[in-house]
Amino acid sequence: MPVSTLSAVPAADRSVCAPLPVLGRDVTVPVAAGGEVAYAALDYAASAPALQRVWDDVAAYAPYYGSVHRGAGYLSQLSTDLFENARRTVAGFLDCRDGDQVVFTRSTTDSLNLLATALPDGCEVFVFETEHHAALLPWRGSRVTFLDAPSSPRQAVESLERALAGRDPHGPALVCVTGASNVTGELWPVRELAAAAHAHGARIVLDAAQLAPHHAVSLRELDVDWVAFSGHKLYAPFGSGVLAGRADWLRRAEPYLAGGGASRKVTRRADGGVDVEWQEGAARHEAGSPNVIGAHAIASACKALTEAGFEALAAREQRLIRTVREGLADVPEVRFLSLFGDDAPRVGVLSFVVDGWTGSRFAAALSAEYGIGVRDGLFCAHPLVSGLLGDARAEGGCGAPESSGAVRVSFGAGTPDEHVERFVRAVRELVRDAGRATSSPSGA
Repeated sequence: MPVSTLSAVPAADRSVCAPLPVLGRDVTVPVAAGGEVAYAALDYAASAPALQRVWDDVAAYAPYYGSVHRGAGYLSQLSTDLFENARRTVAGFLDCRDGDQVVFTRSTTDSLNLLATALPDGCEVFVFETEHHAALLPWRGSRVTFLDAPSSPRQAVESLERALAGRDPHGPALVCVTGASNVTGELWPVRELAAAAHAHGARIVLDAAQLAPHHAVSLRELDVDWVAFSGHKLYAPFGSGVLAGRADWLRRAEPYLAGGGASRKVTRRADGGVDVEWQEGAARHEAGSPNVIGAHAIASACKALTEAGFEALAAREQRLIRTVREGLADVPEVRFLSLFGDDAPRVGVLSFVVDGWTGSRFAAALSAEYGIGVRDGLFCAHPLVSGLLGDARAEGGCGAPESSGAVRVSFGAGTPDEHVERFVRAVRELVRDAGRATSSPSGA
């Protein structure tokens, strides 16, 4: 029995679909040997390419662009309808419950920082050290308990239960957890962690930045209080994100930004000051002119992924994961990073180290010699990667050129088979050629 409903992945390829059309699929880049090759974008975990469907939808709307919630003209009314329809589309995509609220933000980072400003006084926060910095750092103004990296999904649940057991169940508390690791791709037991949180009077927010592009996410089924994700990882890279879930803490909090749109009524006082009546709904935290194109792009991506079918997309992705793991299984110089073990269910995100290579040098070689784009460094998850590496490799910054961290390959709905096959071939050739150079009499 799986630890989480999210741990189940299709076992057969009968429903595998073709890659979805994305922008950049025809881009070519120069390589060291001369000439150009089709660029293999294998850094989806950082930013996924835009779906062609999303780009087309945005282009179709662009001539009708107008102000949102601010005009009686036709284009303003059309843009307002588009923006609010996008909110409803996202609510459906996330299977929101009655009373849940969808707030458009700039990113997952922005969403979690918004929630951090809405925490009640005295709120305790519980977060695993394995989180991306976007989920690890926003709570610094609160009393935070950092939980050690678990070695299994079950241990994650047990660790959280122990941490929550000693707290006052009547005081406010929040648990923040990822749905899928941005380093290892491993799926976390979200439903079980939510049950543990609620059993001890705590709420839970799901960082779905790496999960939503690969699996259906239901607030109702997972029983999480909030979910946050970014458009640029969901094939809609236009600087928009989402925070969706319970409205009460957000309703009682001061607006995230003060300004037009967040204010319902503003009056001058006799003493020269200003009185403000703030909005009650999502607009309370959406001050300023909203990113209507970004919201429309996210909604378009939600529709495209839903129509393609997550089961088919996940089945194909699992086949690509097997291509990488099996293709490099007999290369002892390559070591994949994991918390829960090599066989743990995961999305298309794999990080590894190569004996004799720094992460930055290996990634540079993949780009220069094979036209393959991957990520190297500590992936904005420094405590996690440092713990997994456990040696001098865990130095350097978040993808900085001098970093000696790991290499990460990631892919998704738009990745052609050829890109993954080229990656496997390139890794094997780079390791083989480096071994030959090392064993040559001259050492060259």
